[in-house]
Amino acid sequence: MISTISKMNTGKLSLFLLLAASLILAGAGCGKDGSGPGAGSSGSGARGSEQGAQGPGFGAGSAGQTPMGFSLSPKSFQAGDFQEFFAKADESGADIITWAGDWAELGKENSAPFVVTELAPQNGFTPILLLQFFEQKNGEVIRPLDAETKAIYKALALDYVEKYHPDYIGLGLESNIFYEKSPREFENFASFYNELYAGIKEVSPRTKVFTVFQLEKMKGLHGGLFGGTNDASKAEWFLMDKFSTDLAVFTTYPSIIYGDPSAIPADYYTELRKHTSKMIAFVEIGWPSDSLIPGFESDEAEQVAFVKGFFTLSRDTDTGPEFLIWSFLYDQDVQVPFNSAGLIKRDGNPKEAYDVWTKEAKQG
Repeated sequence: MISTISKMNTGKLSLFLLLAASLILAGAGCGKDGSGPGAGSSGSGARGSEQGAQGPGFGAGSAGQTPMGFSLSPKSFQAGDFQEFFAKADESGADIITWAGDWAELGKENSAPFVVTELAPQNGFTPILLLQFFEQKNGEVIRPLDAETKAIYKALALDYVEKYHPDYIGLGLESNIFYEKSPREFENFASFYNELYAGIKEVSPRTKVFTVFQLEKMKGLHGGLFGGTNDASKAEWFLMDKFSTDLAVFTTYPSIIYGDPSAIPADYYTELRKHTSKMIAFVEIGWPSDSLIPGFESDEAEQVAFVKGFFTLSRDTDTGPEFLIWSFLYDQDVQVPFNSAGLIKRDGNPKEAYDVWTKEAKQG
């Protein structure tokens, strides 16, 4: 539902990342295992590359063996805070750092996605880009999805993949929200996506390509903070069949629908197996630790309960998720209730859920 990068001034962020990168690379320059994977490598972090060598089973097994991580979510734009973000992510046992933002950022030299792509492996993480083409808040395209724009997007994505051969790349974030706003344009995007999927596979066959769906909406859950009515007959699972994907990837924020983690149905996540046989992954998982919205109040104890419950509810005894990304490491300046979904407060103090998440991550 939210993207740190999309809420930030990307121009300012790019400059900030360049400055931060120069400081970090000057002082570090090596991965978690000391091997120092450089820019332009496969992009796998220390544990990510070790597991990735096993082939399609990357992330297979129980939730404790699943690569985990965070979106790029430092405490602030200060270079020191950026260094601290990577240090804390490392401390937490993270394997992956994601960047989400405007697709066209790939057309800007030294922009955020490139800096993250090259910086993350230097710090032992696998970078994953989530390229967006519309505004999630209103479903409006960032720029018209006409032939010219699609040609630009395609060239940018193919150039990036050919240069870096990433483990993963996401094309479209919460694409089913775009469907709800513009069904006809959604078909236009789906056709473009499938064309690009084939192109990426020609350039980098090992790269796993996907689009992202918003899970609550996929289930037909439009009540709670969405303001509508929950109606399973309006589920959107059929949209998955419109895309050629290597993974089934979702964002999930059940706190929008349920006022307490205990209210989440036992089959909330395992239900996904009824709709796909592909490996499942989550690029945004969140529950607030400080919400005063009537009926949806939350605190740190609730956040802990959700984190613990998520690992139980999402565990598939045969395959397990491919990877799990908690939305924010640090609380971010975004809309309520997402602004308290981080695992570390803005003052730098870890929340109770940080230890729970970290313990699970380090079991991998």
